[in-house]
Amino acid sequence: MALLALFGRNLEQALLANTCAFCGARIKQGESRICEGCNADLPWIEYACSRCASPLATELPQGVHCAACQQEPPPFYAAVAPLAYAFPVDAAIKAMKFRRKLFYAPAFARILAESMQALPPGIDALLPVPLHWRRQALRGFNQAVELAGPIHEMTALPLLRNVIRVRATPYQSGLAADRRYGTLQGAFAVRGNLQARHVLIVDDVITTGETCRQITRVLLDAGAERVSILAIAKA
Repeated sequence: MALLALFGRNLEQALLANTCAFCGARIKQGESRICEGCNADLPWIEYACSRCASPLATELPQGVHCAACQQEPPPFYAAVAPLAYAFPVDAAIKAMKFRRKLFYAPAFARILAESMQALPPGIDALLPVPLHWRRQALRGFNQAVELAGPIHEMTALPLLRNVIRVRATPYQSGLAADRRYGTLQGAFAVRGNLQARHVLIVDDVITTGETCRQITRVLLDAGAERVSILAIAKA
């Protein structure tokens, strides 16, 4: 069954390799899995806080962060999420995660790779947000790994594989911020030595940012000097 599922996934990706991930139109030479029309219609975030990626009404001066970050700075150094979690991005992410429409992953990965120019320099490793082994076994894949893989190929940055989710947690979507904090405490761990100084966490959506906060604290405790965040969308 696993081999059949893998064959079906590879066949679907091969058949859709030359079509837009959103509308299905044949893409032109030079377009990257999203046609010009769909790319223009995506809910791009024009201004955002460089610390937490929250959308803003206007651009802030360099080095100035949003009021929430000034009041309680997150442990990570910077965050970038180029798109709002709105249609059609929200529908595409849900289809990728829960309906195995993995042809969206390389399209989103290209957007993420291009968005890395907004991050601070010195990033030396990628960390896809880990799933608990039971959830990954049921789902058959980790969507963060599907996003980070193409970025690894485009940038040659190594993928960290020794950060794991040691405790199964409920789905975070729909949970209030205080419940997210409670369910994620102690959920992540580093196994062995951390061979990186500035880690880039790769995820699909930043909602409250609690998952990123918990992983960041674990990475800093393991010896990382900085942690930054890269996600498709900010909810």
